[in-house]
Amino acid sequence: MKRFGDLPDVIAVFPLPGALLLPRSRLPLHIFEPRYLAMIDDCLRTPHRLIGMIQPRDLPGGRGGETGEEKRLQAIGCAGRLTGFSETEDGRYMISLTGVSRFRIGDEALGFTPYRRFHIDWAPFGRDMGPAETDAGFRREPFLDLLRRYFEAMQLSTDWGSLTAAEDELLINSLSMLCPFSPEDKQALLEAPSLETRRETLVTLIEFALHAGPGEETMQ
Repeated sequence: MKRFGDLPDVIAVFPLPGALLLPRSRLPLHIFEPRYLAMIDDCLRTPHRLIGMIQPRDLPGGRGGETGEEKRLQAIGCAGRLTGFSETEDGRYMISLTGVSRFRIGDEALGFTPYRRFHIDWAPFGRDMGPAETDAGFRREPFLDLLRRYFEAMQLSTDWGSLTAAEDELLINSLSMLCPFSPEDKQALLEAPSLETRRETLVTLIEFALHAGPGEETMQ
């Protein structure tokens, strides 16, 4: 088990709406903006190879479309270790991040990088660096029945064999990351304090989506 002392006090962050990374889960990303290509280059030179995934937060008055340093960020994100990397012929990067721990964002670090770096507080998320979580209250068959109805209603496809065989944490976290929920809903799943709470939140979002139908927005 790693300790917080093994993690850096400052990391680069990658603000990406709707992208969710959770501890011990994998997130593939396609990198093409020059500033984030530079971020990956710099990350590969560090011993920890960590990047903080975090969601932008809309500014008051609906100005969420503002870009760059004008955009505020959510308070909580999740750091991932760069565990997969390939480069396309035209210079884009295809990477994979493996979730290490959530974090609370602190002050922005000074410097001259084209991407943003922040001081990070790991302490509130000590559970993230331990073994995989279990969910004692998880009733798998009713959950999978609900999930089948959701996938049919949303016209989504999946490998049901792999899904039904997955351990509790992998199943719940993978669905939290992959299902087409709003950025606000993804943030709620990220901030869930336990696997049980995340599963309960996930069920609520699925039930709401089924009630609203495929043409409606989920959870405003």
